[in-house]
Amino acid sequence: MDLRDELPVDHPLSRVYRIGAALCGLLLLVFGCLGFAGSLSSFDTAGQHIAGMSTNGLLSTISVLFGLLLFGAALVGGNVASSVNIAVGVLFVLSGFVHLFLIGRPGNILDFGMTNVIFSFLMGLLIMTFGMYGRVSGGLPHDNPYWQRRHRGDRALKADDSQGVLAGGAARAELPRR
Repeated sequence: MDLRDELPVDHPLSRVYRIGAALCGLLLLVFGCLGFAGSLSSFDTAGQHIAGMSTNGLLSTISVLFGLLLFGAALVGGNVASSVNIAVGVLFVLSGFVHLFLIGRPGNILDFGMTNVIFSFLMGLLIMTFGMYGRVSGGLPHDNPYWQRRHRGDRALKADDSQGVLAGGAARAELPRR
């Protein structure tokens, strides 16, 4: 299986994946660079705040790395950008849950506060939405490459059913066999 077979290069969904990855990556890069500009120490948990969120050097480094990862995915585009968006979004949501329980404990080395947790949840959901757009839905149009890939054998069945309906006959509804 080749990823390029699923989504054509010029498909409009590729723009959604690229724009989503680029915007979220830019936001993370700005946050990380602002943290570096404040000359924070790596494991400081003294409560330095940037853009309303607590941060330290390690969190700034991680933000820059994920921002660059999303930017790289935006440059590649297509299914790579979609898959990276989904994976990074899941990691952000999981990070939000983990850090929700670490607030006020010695294991909170990234100096997460409640605003950081909320940001992590929202950013994760936003990135996942960009990655899943047009890829995960019950109502995908039939020209969508993901729908076509999932329903390869259904095309012949649908053609037979539509011929029966057009000819004035009733389409047969068969129950799946177990």
